[in-house]
Amino acid sequence: MTTVFGVDIGGSGIKGAPVDLEAGALAQERLKVLTPHPSGPEAVAAAVQEVVRSFDHRGPVGLTFPGVVVDGRTRTAANVDKGWIGRDAAALFSDTLGLPATVLNDADAAGVAEMTHGAGRGRGGVVLVLTFGTGIGSALFSDGVLVPNTELGHLELRGKDAERRASSAAKERHDLSWADWAGRVDEYLDLVEMLFSPQLLIIGGGVSRKHDKFLPLLKDRTAEVVPALLRNDAGIVGAAMAAAQY
Repeated sequence: MTTVFGVDIGGSGIKGAPVDLEAGALAQERLKVLTPHPSGPEAVAAAVQEVVRSFDHRGPVGLTFPGVVVDGRTRTAANVDKGWIGRDAAALFSDTLGLPATVLNDADAAGVAEMTHGAGRGRGGVVLVLTFGTGIGSALFSDGVLVPNTELGHLELRGKDAERRASSAAKERHDLSWADWAGRVDEYLDLVEMLFSPQLLIIGGGVSRKHDKFLPLLKDRTAEVVPALLRNDAGIVGAAMAAAQY
């Protein structure tokens, strides 16, 4: 069994585990710690170090980040401290951990895992993976090829970022029923369908474990809508997959 460590950094939590790359699954139960507040680079790196060291891991580490990542450098930071903007995150994590580190967008990591081992496996055409959590992440694929850093949660919906209305954090913030939240999700899906005409929409993120509560409430649409098979572990798996490529 070939294992690589994956870490998924979110606006509210940081979780990690060794990943069995052949199976596309966690090799051990994951550890989760709260994302520090404020969530500056050094504080987050220290929290990541706590997670990785708890497994006594030696070897490459893949990490996700909730924002645009280009060549290991974080370009945006919507749901974490603005000190991340322009930071060489790959170098920061590598120096802190003393291990090789690879950093990529969180939804891109989840999407790659779902396309390889989950609900998108073997699917061609345009596939859009959406993760609903603190924000809304997106991973867009055309015939299995990723278009990185789409960040479609920041599309404008009713004059503000779509994730302000339709993320699972928005559901909690506004104390919405599943039916009311599904209506907001439908409005958002109408927008992305209009722009990208996907054949398949994969719904992931933390809320995907409760997909039976809201997916049946969504209206019929042109695209097939399915829950992510890897649920909220997809980011960890995808991060490890990315690290294994470097």
